[in-house]
Amino acid sequence: MELNQTLHILLTALGIGLMIGVVRERMHSSASALAAGTRTHALVSLLGCVGWMIGSSAFLVCMLLVGVLTTAAYWHTAREDVGLTGEIALLLSVVLGGLSVRNATLAAALGVMVALLLLAKAPMQKLSRELITERELQDALMLGAAALVIMPLLPTSPLDPWGAVSPTTIWRIVVLVMAVGMFGHIAQRLFGARWGLPIAGFFSGFASSSAAVTGMGQRARDFSTQTAACASAALLANLASLLLFVAVVAAISPTLLRFALPSLVAAVVALVVVSGVLLWRAHQSDVTAAESSGRAFKLSQALLIAALIAGVSLLAAWLGDLFGSAGVLVTTMLVALAEVHAAAAGVAQLQVSGVVPLEVARWGVLGVLSSSCLAKTVLAFASGGARYGWQVATGLLAMSSAAWLGLLLSN
Repeated sequence: MELNQTLHILLTALGIGLMIGVVRERMHSSASALAAGTRTHALVSLLGCVGWMIGSSAFLVCMLLVGVLTTAAYWHTAREDVGLTGEIALLLSVVLGGLSVRNATLAAALGVMVALLLLAKAPMQKLSRELITERELQDALMLGAAALVIMPLLPTSPLDPWGAVSPTTIWRIVVLVMAVGMFGHIAQRLFGARWGLPIAGFFSGFASSSAAVTGMGQRARDFSTQTAACASAALLANLASLLLFVAVVAAISPTLLRFALPSLVAAVVALVVVSGVLLWRAHQSDVTAAESSGRAFKLSQALLIAALIAGVSLLAAWLGDLFGSAGVLVTTMLVALAEVHAAAAGVAQLQVSGVVPLEVARWGVLGVLSSSCLAKTVLAFASGGARYGWQVATGLLAMSSAAWLGLLLSN
């Protein structure tokens, strides 16, 4: 090992120990009960580094030695501080010091993470004890289980003979609806309903505007005073989805985008205007600023929406198999009822491959957009009730009408 490399490793280990030790001394309330401060952490980190340089057996002896001393220190300070954070941090200093020999960059990054965790003691205690309710914790754990435990276990093979729907696909929709509800709930807690819901709605639209419409509909049904804010958030989700729609078409067929651009710009403007009006109405009412204490999402509604979208996908696949290439454009519009971006990509690909002419493809783009608006209108009424449904339908109708008007005026 070269001298410069050895010096770099030793300095990395020393820096890790100093950083963790400084944070420990800074955050500890009683210096008399502090078993390991800046110097101790720096020394044990160097000990781990030198031990690993000598060999794995020497490193193991260093770990055992520090472990014994840490145990003795814990028994000595247990009456004043029953926590194990300091002892675990000390052992981590040894481990990270040894790791710096193998991968100094990774060791330094992990050292920063350890220091940040130690420094965030008060905010994390406040978050867990005061800010998060028991119901919110239950919802977060349910979402985590749905995404990280259940979904990886589901088979990816399709259930139907057309290959349109698989258990993983259906459950992914469920997780998206739950995630949008959680995202909106967190944003409302942070920024209030006036700004939190629109922000959450817009960014949720890049993942799934259908899930966003459903999630906001659930909130509008539970909190009727927030209907305008929820409807505005749902329309902003569709705005994000429309921007992604434009990007998909542009990536596959720039020529088609150039011909359809007047219609798409008109649709964007109409959606911005209607969502802006609803947002202004929400701001005029003080009740939208009220804190939400309800659930972040409802699993039953998420399952219902997923089943509905899966049913539409099956219908589109069956009709596509029935009509074949003769009804390929109609089938693509039916696909848009469930997934607008896949349908947009399909229309653009049909134009690029020469299956449909450019003029027909331009009409197809607007047909896909209108089909998606129809599906989301149904979702809005099903999830949020009549008032929410009409407000969302107004915005989607304005978007679709503006797009068709732009097409007619550009001819």
